[in-house]
Amino acid sequence: MHFDLIQSLSLAGKPEIPNDDRIGSADQHAWVIDGATDLGPPGLLGARGGAAWLAAAAHSAFGGASGGLQAVCETVFDAVAGAYERERQRAPVAAWELPRASFAAVALEGDALTCAYLADCVVLHRSAEGIAFLTPAPDREAERAEAAALGPGTGAYGVRTPAIVADRRAARAQPKAVLSIDPAQCRGDTRYVRTTVAQGDDVILMSDGFAALFDTYQAYDPAGFVDLLLERGLAELALALRRIETEDAACLRYPRFKASDDASAIWLRVG
Repeated sequence: MHFDLIQSLSLAGKPEIPNDDRIGSADQHAWVIDGATDLGPPGLLGARGGAAWLAAAAHSAFGGASGGLQAVCETVFDAVAGAYERERQRAPVAAWELPRASFAAVALEGDALTCAYLADCVVLHRSAEGIAFLTPAPDREAERAEAAALGPGTGAYGVRTPAIVADRRAARAQPKAVLSIDPAQCRGDTRYVRTTVAQGDDVILMSDGFAALFDTYQAYDPAGFVDLLLERGLAELALALRRIETEDAACLRYPRFKASDDASAIWLRVG
């Protein structure tokens, strides 16, 4: 079996700010990476921000890796760590400046579909058995509460107001299972799940900005999402996402740290 690419898209949250998401696929594996928003100016890794740097480094490594999914992921972890040591320009200002990201990846291994993930990227699998998340179901309740606690309309003013930056830097410094420059920690924290797979199954990988349709906005359940996907494709879902965000540009109905996040998805079919 192999993956056939049906559709993919990746939208920047703001057109004037680089997109920190990356998505890709090969014959036997696919991936989505979501770089965590930078909380200071570039410099640690040169002119490029740490989020975009990490997403690009991991994306390149996923594209060149082969083998079983665990071997692919460990190749990526080592490649990112090596690139960081070669390319960093100085010591980090503090722990919050170290680049980090979420990722999810899938691979075909015999008659099984294996999924690996760190943090909040999302994988949805449609098979004859039904529709199921291979990653934990999207849940941004804690993040929404944090945004609401900083005051109404927090995200409407961007992530760089002093109060929000201070809050996010404190949160970023806390230990969390993420894709980072520490390969040993990534190895220990990455979770793997396996399920049966058959020709004709659909697999959709998403960054949390796209998966906000499930949790932040509660616009679709998995069945409704897949129904629209099969009928109208990823573009229609992306339009629905941005329409919700535009209608709540003040971030009052849906408390959040950004009016619109980078949003990426890739739709594959098992051939």
